[in-house]
Amino acid sequence: MVAEGELLWEPTPSVVANAKITRYLASVGRADYQDAWQWSVEDPAAFWTSVWDYFGVVGERGDGPVMTGTMPGVEWFTGSSLNYAENALRRADGPAVIFHSEGGPRRVITMPELRAEVARIRTGLVKLGVRRGDRVAGYLPNIPEALIAFLATASLGAIWSAGSPDFGVPSIVDRFTQIEPKVLIAVDGYRYGGKSFDRSEAVRDIAAALPSLRATVWIPYLVAAEEGLPPQQAEPASTHVAALPHGEVIGWEGLRAEEGPLEFERVPFGHPLWILYSSGTTGLPKPIVHGHGGVVLEHLKSLSFHQDLGEGDVFFWYTTTGWMMWNYLVGGLLVGSTVVLYDGAPTDLWSIAADEGVTYFGTGAPYIVSCMKAGTGPTGLSSLKGVGSTGSPLPPEGFAWLAEALPGVPVGSFSGGTDVCTGFVGATPLHPIRAGVIPCRSLGARVEAFDPSGKPVIGEVGELVLTQPMPSMPVMFWNDPSGDRYRDSYFDVYQGVWRHGDWIKISEDGSCVIYGRSDSTLNRGGVRMGTSEFYRVVERFPEIADSLVIDTGQLGQEGRLLLYVTLVDGEVTPELEGRLKAALREELSPRHVPNEIIAVPGIPRTLSGKKLEVPVRKILLGTPVEQAANRDAMANPEVLDHFRP
Repeated sequence: MVAEGELLWEPTPSVVANAKITRYLASVGRADYQDAWQWSVEDPAAFWTSVWDYFGVVGERGDGPVMTGTMPGVEWFTGSSLNYAENALRRADGPAVIFHSEGGPRRVITMPELRAEVARIRTGLVKLGVRRGDRVAGYLPNIPEALIAFLATASLGAIWSAGSPDFGVPSIVDRFTQIEPKVLIAVDGYRYGGKSFDRSEAVRDIAAALPSLRATVWIPYLVAAEEGLPPQQAEPASTHVAALPHGEVIGWEGLRAEEGPLEFERVPFGHPLWILYSSGTTGLPKPIVHGHGGVVLEHLKSLSFHQDLGEGDVFFWYTTTGWMMWNYLVGGLLVGSTVVLYDGAPTDLWSIAADEGVTYFGTGAPYIVSCMKAGTGPTGLSSLKGVGSTGSPLPPEGFAWLAEALPGVPVGSFSGGTDVCTGFVGATPLHPIRAGVIPCRSLGARVEAFDPSGKPVIGEVGELVLTQPMPSMPVMFWNDPSGDRYRDSYFDVYQGVWRHGDWIKISEDGSCVIYGRSDSTLNRGGVRMGTSEFYRVVERFPEIADSLVIDTGQLGQEGRLLLYVTLVDGEVTPELEGRLKAALREELSPRHVPNEIIAVPGIPRTLSGKKLEVPVRKILLGTPVEQAANRDAMANPEVLDHFRP
């Protein structure tokens, strides 16, 4: 065991002097980080203007107000125009992308090559009728073609949305049907853990469910891997280019067949850039829309000042396209870094980082913990200057293990979310690293801990809230013209204050500890999924009358996923358990297969019929039953005792 707060690393004078944030602080006349943070949250208009100017954002800032309105209706940089892709592709030369996968050769794409490929795909999308505001959906792993397609989409002012091919068809259809994409770009399959997974039938099912499609574009990724070729040199199988119910069908090579100009449609600051998905506990996944301007400013700030990335750096974060960290990873292009993309199982990510001279390496906390338990420590990382961890809290032991394995390299734990596509608490090169502790609240993020009465507290665990807006907050939810769904997701507890759904403790010095979710959202391997998606699969089974799913993950531990079921008759047989797990694996993802399926006589519900997910989770984590739930407010209080640990 390692004590929380044990000092593991302190910045040397050289680290402080050479940190990118040090130069920024001098440019804005701030004495130290705490002084800068206070200014950034007390005068956000001045702070975010300084970020635009400091990085020389390509675009027109305009002469309108920087910030108007209050949460949840804030508008930023009225009258400005810019384009994410134009800012991401402004570097003239050097390597832009390094790609590794289980099934194919290493690839390096220079910036001129990347610009040329984006121009080709942009031309192909225009031929398919894609225009400003249209949606382009990708059913893609973390491969260069996903990045190229995204940048081409963004260059047009069209809107990107992606899902990972390890997600089941219903999960993807629930997402993409909401946004009505004009084009679907998909792979024929992928390799993971030494096995090939053919997704061609899944792609056909997804395309059939999307009547808005003008075209489906096949990337013969699995075929190419088997032939040892990059996808643009492989031909799709004949069955892949057969007719689909909606729109035409072409291959990736057909999409990129024509050269064309690389142009950029400059759009207003809040114009939609991409749609990500985060699920609550009821209804379909929430389609979260982020704007060009908010993402550009936030990622410039966060990647440069908190990850200390810039030109000459090599940035690697292990992720899939279904996690917001993919969007964060490709943001490395904004600060001039080379980004490393990897598609495959996390067998030895450290070796890739060592081989490519990675300067900043990021992953989910569970991977670090698994390496610690297996004793597979990193070696040969002479270029590394920082390690990032997110997805779930990293325990003190994980911090200490990395500090021993990588002496002199700071370990930064970051926490934020899909909702803002960044971390609003994290680290900088200026802060000491202590076991289990996140060193600071990010610049421009007024993070506070609220007690049950809605008052800020220091040194106590409370609800993580944001009491000032950030530009990367959603510009809207798709198909939510009234804004009711957006307001209900974050502002239903504290008026004008963003409630994020995490427990946090903030210390006097601004450091903090995250204690996991305060709501019932499932967080498995960094992929958040609402319980409603889970129930739609489970409760389709005729044998099951009702169900409750609980994720017991907490500080530094992913925890167990427990599925409680009330049966119509009989018991949970091995055969029923097998069918349930197979359905969840296929229709949601392998991450969402429960560790245990438990039969109970009833599912606890409120008088209004809502499942008591949060109280049951508290009971399973040790809270006494009488403190966790009010029996008088329950329709069936007699069942609660069946959930004692």
